[in-house]
Amino acid sequence: MNKESITAEDAWLAEACKALSHPARVRIFRHLIEEDRCICGRIVEIMPLAQSTVSQHLKVLKDAGLVAGSVEGPKTCYCVDRDALERLCGAIGALLRLSGKEGES
Repeated sequence: MNKESITAEDAWLAEACKALSHPARVRIFRHLIEEDRCICGRIVEIMPLAQSTVSQHLKVLKDAGLVAGSVEGPKTCYCVDRDALERLCGAIGALLRLSGKEGES
């Protein structure tokens, strides 16, 4: 294996994976993908966590660029950043292609 510098894409993928490294954040991210629209304030209803904890998880996802948030009145509405989702899928797909395992379940 030759020495190569860490690419910006590798750094981004690591940051995205880090943001998804908690089961609650994976659940929130999955819910936002399934809803396929922005959600205002209802995320707390699907999680057995305090509102402040859900907010912290959303902040991690937002800081990683996986989720976008906009303030609408007293609530913040969140939705998946579709470009980031496609980028994440592409990066993971590239890893699978490297391993020769693409398409296997």
